[in-house]
Amino acid sequence: MTRNRSRDTADAPPVPSAARPDLSFTAFHRMNRAGYVRYAETYLRHRQDAEEAIDSTFEHLLRTWDQVLLTENPAAFAWTIMRNKVIDHVRARTRRPPLIDEAAFDTVALRDAVDPIGQITESLALFRALRQLTDRQQDVMVMTYLQGMSAPEAADVLGMSSATVRSTVRHSLRRLREILGPDRTMEGQR
Repeated sequence: MTRNRSRDTADAPPVPSAARPDLSFTAFHRMNRAGYVRYAETYLRHRQDAEEAIDSTFEHLLRTWDQVLLTENPAAFAWTIMRNKVIDHVRARTRRPPLIDEAAFDTVALRDAVDPIGQITESLALFRALRQLTDRQQDVMVMTYLQGMSAPEAADVLGMSSATVRSTVRHSLRRLREILGPDRTMEGQR
């Protein structure tokens, strides 16, 4: 159990309606809903939109739960479904592509900046560089850096091992260094 799970699940809405959801689905919903909503908020920018996308995800998962359980990695499979639902919601609202530039205006670095204009320019460059990463790299960076999750927390939500999360962060930082230059990456900026 992660550090925020107990607080987040207490406020979570009930499991999507069905005759009688499988106990494993109910547990999966309780363990992952908060992390999914946090991820969706990064892209949709509004809590209500994020919750709508995630509710749609869990309704889909509930309808197909038996097939989800038959996959090699149900958590990773569910993550892919959730990611696609979030992208669909972004497109349906005719918003800009994922990791929109306006997210650069809502960062801790900007709030603490001595030079806000310079920080905005730097943040915009970083968000543009993040869009050049693979989907997996983007997801890991969003969960670890933008949402502040530890490697084990992100691993639980993403359906991968902590070692894979750490490795993906290293590869992502290396790629960002190539794009931005050695002095302008996210290293040390949790």
